[in-house]
Amino acid sequence: MTQGILVLNSGSSSLKFGVFIARDGDEAAWLSGSAKGIGRASGSLSMRSSDGAIDIAQDHLMESQHDALQRVADALASHLREPLAGVGHRIVHGGPHLRMHGEITASVKDALREAIPFAPLHLPQSLALVDEAQRIFSNVPHFACFDTAFHRTMPERAQRFALPREYAERGVVRYGFHGLSYESIVNTLGARLPSRVVIAHLGSGASLCAVKDGRSVDTSMGMTPTGGIPMATRSGDLDPGVLIHLLRHEARDADALETLVNRASGMKGLSGSDDDMEGLLARRDQGDADAALAIDVFCTAVRKHIGAYAALLGGVDLIVFSGGIGEHAEAIRTQILDGLGFLHAEHRVVATDEERQIARHCRRMLAH
Repeated sequence: MTQGILVLNSGSSSLKFGVFIARDGDEAAWLSGSAKGIGRASGSLSMRSSDGAIDIAQDHLMESQHDALQRVADALASHLREPLAGVGHRIVHGGPHLRMHGEITASVKDALREAIPFAPLHLPQSLALVDEAQRIFSNVPHFACFDTAFHRTMPERAQRFALPREYAERGVVRYGFHGLSYESIVNTLGARLPSRVVIAHLGSGASLCAVKDGRSVDTSMGMTPTGGIPMATRSGDLDPGVLIHLLRHEARDADALETLVNRASGMKGLSGSDDDMEGLLARRDQGDADAALAIDVFCTAVRKHIGAYAALLGGVDLIVFSGGIGEHAEAIRTQILDGLGFLHAEHRVVATDEERQIARHCRRMLAH
């Protein structure tokens, strides 16, 4: 077996991971797994290797991602026949100075700390996991793979907000996210990728990307993953005057606004309680008007972005749906596509594989 690359993909209360080996010119998953419900009594850890040597499914409390990572390391120490070649980390935001995947050096970690104001909900946790992973796997290189990197090809007109240049020079620009997902889809389609594509990554976090000849030319998320279309609990784009109104007349401070737009809005806010699309569809089928409204707002926002990107690209050859909702909710895909027949575009579902894409980048960087 070739030396494996361990990939770590952390969420707020979860940790997805995999070990990939080079096979037939691509990366193949030798091991995959996840730790869910970290910090809760209902937490669970599962991992399985392709050869069956590791097959673990446990329900127990894991205090932190560090605890989960140590359990993964213990399993690997018992079963890996070759030492790891490297460790790849998904990093949501690299800030204004880190727009390319690369090895994690001391200077890169310093730049990530400086970028925390751009992603205060994500970067502190990512940095803590990097520190722990470098402690546990201290003899191999570690690599940062950024969700923002794919969008560095966007032209300035797509990156800039209509603010004075001084703000852009301080990093207040559109970065875009879900880049590793978009890269994965472009790689999967390969030679079948047409010139003009709109990719809709629809999950609890959701965004769209206009892709021309394999390169990002526009995307819906902005400086942070809060922007764009409404999501499970995120508001998406808002009239800036809404936030000014809440600051002036409802005594909301920055922390309260952050909680509102990231955790209490989107589908959850519109429906009154539910942020899960499966639950919303069930409620709609039972005649729940709030659930129907939430779904309609979501689908309309996606449809509007597809139409806008059709204008930007001069037409659309292919619409791709991915992510948990995009891949599994046929009713949502149908509602989004209703009225878009005039585009005469094909549409298809393509499963995303961010971990495999990270492994591809790491293998390439190891070779150089």
